[in-house]
Amino acid sequence: MDWFHNFNCCLLLGVTVFVVFLFVYLFLRSFFFKRKKVEYQFGELLCSVFPTFILLLQMFPSLKLLYYYGLMDMDRFLTLKVVGHQWYWSYDYRDFNDLEFDSYMSSLDSLSVFNNRLLDVTERCLLPVNVDVRFCITSTDVIHAWSLNNLSVKLDAMRGILRTFCYNFPILGVFYGQCSEICGANHSFIPICLEVCLLNNFNFWVFLKRC
Repeated sequence: MDWFHNFNCCLLLGVTVFVVFLFVYLFLRSFFFKRKKVEYQFGELLCSVFPTFILLLQMFPSLKLLYYYGLMDMDRFLTLKVVGHQWYWSYDYRDFNDLEFDSYMSSLDSLSVFNNRLLDVTERCLLPVNVDVRFCITSTDVIHAWSLNNLSVKLDAMRGILRTFCYNFPILGVFYGQCSEICGANHSFIPICLEVCLLNNFNFWVFLKRC
């Protein structure tokens, strides 16, 4: 993906330089076009062939990325289903049949000096570090957005549609997010709190939750 991003940036730079050079050339040679009759068939052909060639250069790497992205869904360690409600999130660990819970925003009375107001929740979503996790995101009512800006993760949750993506969390920590869709009157009170921990701690947490 990094290579494809750099490749597209190089293509964009090349197209920009070519267009700027063409504009400058035509501006400086404008007297030429005023005095002589010029046929533009060849120029129109080039303007049709070059964009098609650029699109072909982008098509093959992007299709390859889409193919491997589909394989990532098959090679996963854990599946987490995220359901958006008005106005809280539900988390269902599909690999553990009886492990699911609702995550509401923490009330002001339950906050301590170590908590973040309007961001901490009653039940944090725990996930292990350096593990391929498949997320299945949907909604029961309006459109929500499961968004974690620090991790560059944002996916809309829509009713009747199950959207999936895979992610591997490389670092430990607690990450906060919020719904970025206007999902109703309490739109600003549907926070996301994700805690990434060691695999042993995650297994111990799962054991305690199932007891």
